[in-house]
Amino acid sequence: MSPDGLAVFPTAVGHCGIAWHGESDVIVGCQLPEGGVDATLDRLRDRLPGAPVHEPAAAPAFVRTAIEAITASLAGEDVDLSTIRLDLSGVPAFAARVYALAREIPRGTTVTYGELALRLGEPGAARAVGGALGANPFAPIVPCHRIVAAGGKPGGFSAAGGLATKERILAAEGVHLTEPTLF
Repeated sequence: MSPDGLAVFPTAVGHCGIAWHGESDVIVGCQLPEGGVDATLDRLRDRLPGAPVHEPAAAPAFVRTAIEAITASLAGEDVDLSTIRLDLSGVPAFAARVYALAREIPRGTTVTYGELALRLGEPGAARAVGGALGANPFAPIVPCHRIVAAGGKPGGFSAAGGLATKERILAAEGVHLTEPTLF
């Protein structure tokens, strides 16, 4: 489903983007910051071409509600993003299953790629889980930042800023993967 609109909005981690389809009241994409308003918008346009850009305040009510929830979550507030409706029609079936389970991971907790694979009933599919999360078109609504490598190591993160962004989002949720230092 192609989007009806795109918007970029400020958050505690930078400018995020969102795309929607108004007739169905679904989000068709969400984008973590790419280093500035223009870069985030360009990344969203690359993924979802053809949609007009709107100011967040001019977006439909369900989009404004999603933006408020995402903004609050990235600022450290305990907000449930799992109720935001997503259009998964263009997502491969395995990835859709991964995203559904990822959305069930409680805020402030993490699971490993291997644990998520086991929950899927696909032991040994940790790399496939990582691949699906690396292609996540709905971050942070689908909280791929909550999935880590074995032993609690950060693992990968495909958003701009890489692991620093992942750790910053997790820190807003009260999770610290690395010990803070004095310097």
